[in-house]
Amino acid sequence: MARAFKSLSEREILALAISLEEEDARIFDSFADALKADYPSIAQQFEELRVEEDGHRHRLLQLYRQRFGEHIPLIRREDVKGFVYRKPIWLVRPLGLTAVRKEAALIELETRRFYERAAQQATDAGVRLLLGDLAEEERKHSDFAQALESAKPSDEEAATRKRLFLLQVVQPGLAGLMDGSVSTLAPLFAAAFATRDSTETFRVGLAASLGAGISMGFAEALSDDGSLTGRGRPLLRGLICGLMTALGGLGHTLPYLISDYKTATAVAIVVVLFELGVISWIRMRFMDTPIASAVFQVMVGGLLVFLAGILIGSS
Repeated sequence: MARAFKSLSEREILALAISLEEEDARIFDSFADALKADYPSIAQQFEELRVEEDGHRHRLLQLYRQRFGEHIPLIRREDVKGFVYRKPIWLVRPLGLTAVRKEAALIELETRRFYERAAQQATDAGVRLLLGDLAEEERKHSDFAQALESAKPSDEEAATRKRLFLLQVVQPGLAGLMDGSVSTLAPLFAAAFATRDSTETFRVGLAASLGAGISMGFAEALSDDGSLTGRGRPLLRGLICGLMTALGGLGHTLPYLISDYKTATAVAIVVVLFELGVISWIRMRFMDTPIASAVFQVMVGGLLVFLAGILIGSS
């Protein structure tokens, strides 16, 4: 059962402070390690915080040895009432910058309040002096953490977020949209020219779109776990890719809800041209592909698949 803070002796308070500093140092080291690839400057700031927390631990250990000897009882935050429960770092990976900022602000605020209360409770002059000094130093850390939490994104952060958005959202979404828009052209228009029936064509297009979406979603999710490539969570990538694949196919399938076959086909062709134009724009906007090159590549590929479907359906 957790004990009340006011019941702790000075020996136990110092032991708890040592435990807190060790834990905070490890947490900041984890933050630095998680952010160093995408946010090196912020990772360096957390590394500096870790070094300072190690310094606090060293001073606490020196005072503890002077007052109470070598044995330090194991007292952790969960053994004392009043501390906020923290989810273990290894359970919340991958760590986002926003989550790290909020967690750092909470850690420093809680540690500062701990030292303030501990200094008030201590009766030994040396212990009270050290705890008061550490409270003041943690106040500076708390101000830094709060400023970090409320700070506007730097150019480095903005560039990193753009890169992550490209890797985790745009690329799987574009791959799905291209596959759904192009790969379903052949079966859809083959069915349209073979049956000359809107209802049957719609069924073929619906089956092709959903099947392609499921297939592409699983393929993207299983391609890698994102731990080395930075492409994010496989489930999210697979969901984005699968949905965009299905939408790409459904776009030119829905016109076949029109009962007149010729009208439906004309509308579907217009939708296909619009889809290929959107794909070209996305490639130009996010993939830095020259617009002429993007249009040529997408249009030629789409035209070839479209013609293949017509030839097969008309044969």
